[in-house]
Amino acid sequence: MNVTLPATDARTRILDAVERIVLARGVAGLTLEAAAREAGVSKGGLLYHFASKEALLTGLLERLAAFIRAEFDKNCARQPDGPGRVARAFLSWAFGEADCSPGDEHHDRAAAVFLAAFHHDPALLDPMRAVYGGMKAALMADGVPPGKAMTVLAACDGMFMAQMFGLYRPTEDELSALRATLETLLEVKP
Repeated sequence: MNVTLPATDARTRILDAVERIVLARGVAGLTLEAAAREAGVSKGGLLYHFASKEALLTGLLERLAAFIRAEFDKNCARQPDGPGRVARAFLSWAFGEADCSPGDEHHDRAAAVFLAAFHHDPALLDPMRAVYGGMKAALMADGVPPGKAMTVLAACDGMFMAQMFGLYRPTEDELSALRATLETLLEVKP
């Protein structure tokens, strides 16, 4: 039985294939032919959705940005209302309590794609910059003094970079102490 998949399914299969290629061979290993073959579509079918290698990479980064934003919004919604909600969401994410946190497979694949795209063309990260800019703006409007909010953000980003590059791995005691210190910054004094 032949089943024709809707365009969104073909687009998703293509982007999944592009991600696999970039993870396995880097951006240099990505060609239109390789993407079509990996996705199981004709080159014409691929070109219908993505006219170039740059369009494939842009689509991949736009999808990644939308995923990051959705995960962040979902994590924010889990936090209690009030000042510090967004900051607590950042902490929850950085300390591995969210659905997609440092060290989980999806997060690690996203980080690898992020790095490969940056290496190929830093402008490809513009969708990610927009999402992170929105997340930072939400944090700055979160009711936490700006210096404290930026400290939480910088600490979370630092943990992400350490994980992504394998720079160091904090012990459980170090993580507990860091978390306690950051949570102290978020305490609202009457």
